[in-house]
Amino acid sequence: MGIEALACEVEVDCAEHGFEKAAIVGLPDAAVKESLERVRAALNNSGYDWPRYKTVVNLAPADVKKEGPAFDLPIALGMIFANGQGTPEQAGQYLIAGELALDGRVRPVKGALSMAILARDKGFNGLIVPRENAPEAAVVEEIEVIGIGTLAEAVGFLTSQLPLEPTVIDIDAVFADASRYEEDFSEVRGQESVKRAVTVAAAGGHNILLIGPSASNRCK
Repeated sequence: MGIEALACEVEVDCAEHGFEKAAIVGLPDAAVKESLERVRAALNNSGYDWPRYKTVVNLAPADVKKEGPAFDLPIALGMIFANGQGTPEQAGQYLIAGELALDGRVRPVKGALSMAILARDKGFNGLIVPRENAPEAAVVEEIEVIGIGTLAEAVGFLTSQLPLEPTVIDIDAVFADASRYEEDFSEVRGQESVKRAVTVAAAGGHNILLIGPSASNRCK
C-alpha cells in the first residue's frame, strides 16, 4: 500500500472429492486470477501434479485488493504442499514472492526492498524472492534473503532438501557505486542560480520545475 508492503496470507485447500476445479478468492485482480494458468503450466513442467479435485486459494485479508503476479510462487507452493507433494518444514519462517514462467522459472517482481523490511519487522527468518530481486532485498539487515531461479529450487529449499546460501551484499560498496555519476554540475558553465536551486531541492527532497529555454549554448 503505497511504498509499504502489506502481508498477505496464501491459504490453499485441496479437497478429496468433487470435480477438478480451482478458484482464487480474496479480491484478486485480473493478473492474480490469471495466475492459475501460469501455476498449472509451471507445476506440470516442473514435475509436480496439479490437484485432481476442487482447490480453493484464499488471499487474506479478503477485504484488500490483490494486484500483480507476485502471488504466483506462493500459490504454486501452497498447491504442491496441500496436495501432499512434500513437507514444508521452513515455509512458515519466510515471506515468499515471485512470478512464474510456464516452464517453472521464477521471474522478478516489484517491491523486494519493501518486502524485506516487512519480513524483518514481522520477525520472519527471511525472504524468498527471484534471484534478480535478491540484491535489492539484501540491503535490509538482520534477515536472510534467499534468491531462487525456479519453482523446484523453492520446493527443495522449503523441504530442507536443497540448501541455499543467503544473498549477502556490501552495503557500503553499493552506496559508493551509486554515488558516482557520469554527469556533474561542474560540466555546466554558468547557470549558478539554477544549479543552486536544483541542489537545494535535491537535498531537501523537494519538487522543482524549470521553465524556459535550456540555454544549451552555455553548456559544454
